Amino acid sequence: MDEKGRTIEAVDKYMMDLPEDIQIITGELRKIILHSSTKLIEEFKWSMPNYSYHGLLCYLQASKKHVNLGFHRGNELLDKDTNKLLQGTGKTMRHIRIKKFEDIQSEAFAYLIKEALALNETIKTYTKAVPGCRLKCLQRQKSI
Repeated sequence: MDEKGRTIEAVDKYMMDLPEDIQIITGELRKIILHSSTKLIEEFKWSMPNYSYHGLLCYLQASKKHVNLGFHRGNELLDKDTNKLLQGTGKTMRHIRIKKFEDIQSEAFAYLIKEALALNETIKTYTKAVPGCRLKCLQRQKSI
């Protein structure tokens, strides 16, 4: 898949300012995310790369010693995470911490991204059926 036209300059600049080892990890994760689906939109929000499809889906948060591949609705992916990669105890978000390039599990990460896409697809379907109900839909999803 050609990523041309799907990446944005703000993310390129963000990555160029990272330490070299973190830059390599972030670049590989970005590639995995963009290769997971042509439906994903790359954005730069909250000073980091975010990817969306019918709402926020995942993000890349880099620090000096690691990169987090985060999922905005990660708590709803825990049953799909057969490798037990997701970390965090927040209300909705979960992340995978990558400290070195060898920690990248391309297939497992791509699988979770595709599951997150499917999760956001259910919101799209429900909100189309009942216009103006995005908040109600989110509340309903939590109670199921």
